[in-house]
Amino acid sequence: MSLNGQRIGTVDEEAVLADIRSMLATLLDEYGIDDVEIRMDTTFNRDLELESIDLVTLAGLLEEKYGSRVNFAEFLAGMDFEEIIELTVGRLVEHVVASLKAAEAG
Repeated sequence: MSLNGQRIGTVDEEAVLADIRSMLATLLDEYGIDDVEIRMDTTFNRDLELESIDLVTLAGLLEEKYGSRVNFAEFLAGMDFEEIIELTVGRLVEHVVASLKAAEAG
């Protein structure tokens, strides 16, 4: 079953990517940046030049959207510094999808 192109009862990677793009657009807009293409291979540090405080803000936006089902801080805590520096939008999308599927199953 679908509603406006999104599957109901399943987690849709494209919908999560769209949500994260929107959150990142909000963050980047604060810096006057609005012309960045955000893809699955876009990195938070190198491509978007986000700093740790921006990731804290993103964590808050993720919590507003998904509640406690997606714990971004816990996700980052499981990474070493290099992994955080190389973190891509796609890896976050995969984490969100996995978290939401786990919440549906649980």
